[in-house]
Amino acid sequence: MKRKPTGDLALIKKINTAIVLEAVLGYAPLSRAQISELTGLNKATVSSLVQDLIDTHLVVENGPGLSSGGRKPVMLLFNGTAGYAVGIDLGVNYIRGLLVDLEGNVIAEQQRSLKQQDADHVIGQLISCIELLINDAPESSYGIVGIGVGVPGIVDDNGTILFAPNLKWRQVELQQQLEERFNLPVTIDNEANAGAQGEQKYGAGQGIANQIYVSVGIGIGTGIILNKELYKGASGFSGELGHLSIEYDGKPCSCGNRGCWELYASENALLESTASLGFENLEDLLLAATAGDERVIAHIRSIGDYLGAGIANIVNVFNPDVVIIGNRMSRAAQWLEPAVQAAVDQRTLSYHRERMRILFAELQEQSAVRGAAYYAISTFFTKIKSGQ
Repeated sequence: MKRKPTGDLALIKKINTAIVLEAVLGYAPLSRAQISELTGLNKATVSSLVQDLIDTHLVVENGPGLSSGGRKPVMLLFNGTAGYAVGIDLGVNYIRGLLVDLEGNVIAEQQRSLKQQDADHVIGQLISCIELLINDAPESSYGIVGIGVGVPGIVDDNGTILFAPNLKWRQVELQQQLEERFNLPVTIDNEANAGAQGEQKYGAGQGIANQIYVSVGIGIGTGIILNKELYKGASGFSGELGHLSIEYDGKPCSCGNRGCWELYASENALLESTASLGFENLEDLLLAATAGDERVIAHIRSIGDYLGAGIANIVNVFNPDVVIIGNRMSRAAQWLEPAVQAAVDQRTLSYHRERMRILFAELQEQSAVRGAAYYAISTFFTKIKSGQ
């Protein structure tokens, strides 16, 4: 039987629609003629596809642009307020949430502390946070398009948290629970992966091909981006570099190992080392350091030494363009940076550090939550481009 062409034509239209949408997302404001030049599609095809995107509220006309001699072209923009996404950074001792539009602009924020870590309590707090953010969403054509969550642990392809040592969680089916509760697409990933994506999309990592994001909070996680793609390893579980052994017979870790990097270079390590000084949390320590308390500053610098030692190992293995330090400890950058840089200079091969830079997260504590929201936006775009 001769194959009918309709299916193939429909597929071609989906592909071309995705090409036009990518052009608008990447280069707007631009005209229909500019899209044609940029994509190689003929003007009639572009005009038809643009009209489809306008009809589905994803593209809007933004008035006339500059003329090159004839009639002024009508310029096109992506309609970022056609829908909204929720991003969540689930930490060991906090929940941070954002509502963003489809361009990643922040519309509303929620943050709360966690005093206990049992799964039922935390998930209850998580659901409450998401509900408040959804209620803050303005009216839009697509409503809430999805939810992204970054978590401090190992996550499988089904969004199940296999192991989160600092939360003491195993086999928590978080994606399933949230999808059943909200009836929305949910993406769950490691918090450091989300942070890497956030910095690559919106922060210090924009346009950088090879970068390692080091999330320094209660523990340490890393997101690895190689050739502009998130590297997740053979089983999808890469990035647990906080559990590199840096002391052969060191302190016991909740992961079951000993001498893990995060035991010496994290927020938790700082809190343990300063316990005798009477400070209860990172905020108090940062206030004391800002006021010139040399005892606290010395402890932060010691954390920086260990942080730099671990980063040196990462640099020697991956040879990245940049290492970006993020999460809560990035707030101590002015005291950490000299110690980190000195340790990296001392411990890395000269060829690896020649052009390599150490940066602190441009998004500061919001790298992971912005990256989590981007997961939801990206999933939505994938569905739109495939015609679903």
